[in-house]
Amino acid sequence: MIKATVPVLQKHGTEITARFYQLMFKNHPELKNIFNQTNQRKGDQSRALANTVYAAALHIDRLEDILPHVMPIAHKHRSLNIKPEHYPIVGKHLLLGMKDVLGEVATPEVIEAWEKAYNEIANVFISVEKGMYQQVEDKPGGWADYRDFKVTKKIVESDVITSFYLEPADGNPFPNHKPGQYLTIKAEIDGQSYTHLRQYTISCATGEGVYRISVKREDATDNSPRGIVSNYLHEYVHEGSIIPVSAPAGDFILDIDDTRPLILLSGGVGLTPMMSMLETVIKEQPNREVLFIHAARNEKVHAMKERVQDIVKELKQVSNFTVYSEPEKADHCDNVGYIDYDWLTPILPTNDAAFYFCGPEGFMEAMYRHLRQFHVSEADCHFEFFGSAKDMTA
Repeated sequence: MIKATVPVLQKHGTEITARFYQLMFKNHPELKNIFNQTNQRKGDQSRALANTVYAAALHIDRLEDILPHVMPIAHKHRSLNIKPEHYPIVGKHLLLGMKDVLGEVATPEVIEAWEKAYNEIANVFISVEKGMYQQVEDKPGGWADYRDFKVTKKIVESDVITSFYLEPADGNPFPNHKPGQYLTIKAEIDGQSYTHLRQYTISCATGEGVYRISVKREDATDNSPRGIVSNYLHEYVHEGSIIPVSAPAGDFILDIDDTRPLILLSGGVGLTPMMSMLETVIKEQPNREVLFIHAARNEKVHAMKERVQDIVKELKQVSNFTVYSEPEKADHCDNVGYIDYDWLTPILPTNDAAFYFCGPEGFMEAMYRHLRQFHVSEADCHFEFFGSAKDMTA
């Protein structure tokens, strides 16, 4: 019966999940402290949930097949401190959303089947997340929930990106992150009705004795509002400020056991996990060949360019290229425009390498398309979206 509803979910999934959020926030406004309200307004969260529900329905007879979808979401849930008691609330309102949108199509039999299915899927998440909570608490210096960190340094990296160096306010030990992981920042902002939680990738090497996040200030555009948290961090958080932080999370991490060439591709602020990977690999795999390719609008918004250039000068096995779409001077980059297939493939040393890429949605889709056309295997394409999850390979 669940599989029979797949065509309906394809047609009405986002409408159902949008209605679900309306109902849930009406009855449980306290959950606005957890869910990203900007993503709610833009509709990103509804689309992400609809994709997850659709995947679960499609694979209901083989739930193990949805584990690739489960793991990134479970990491995010752990970082946001989602607990087992939240799942019944979500389930109840998801079923109410289905009833409201589908009307008489949502027969008692369909709703009963979906209630059973939801409980099974919820149990998968609860079980996976329980292990994650335990794992992070068992690490030396690990912690649950949020822990106060002090901003020990604030560095302007470009016209739009600023780095914040974070150390525990209590001075006690804390665990190393894995290159590519992120932190959840809890922002309690004057004048805001609810707290705001945001994930920011750690941009420094592992084992530095500090977490560094490099935050792009999101200005208002025709399509999106001004970023509440990014502007708060840029304008009101300074050296000495205290920020509640959850432990590092995320499964988009560098495989340090792979010795093949490493290709790092980034667009805009997507360079933050790439910088963590680059800084880590030159410490732990000093002989590994690395190619770092970054795309940005222009030199004014390009963060950490000098650091990458210093690494390239120091280590002959590391090389880099820069692409600007709107450079102030053409000789300040290696290519003007975008990273297209004809420019990219001649500079790649091989297709038998580890490829990691991160950036805006259009950039991600283009990189995936180029690499697959270059016959890079699916297993060697490692990527992560900022924001709501999306199936890149669709």
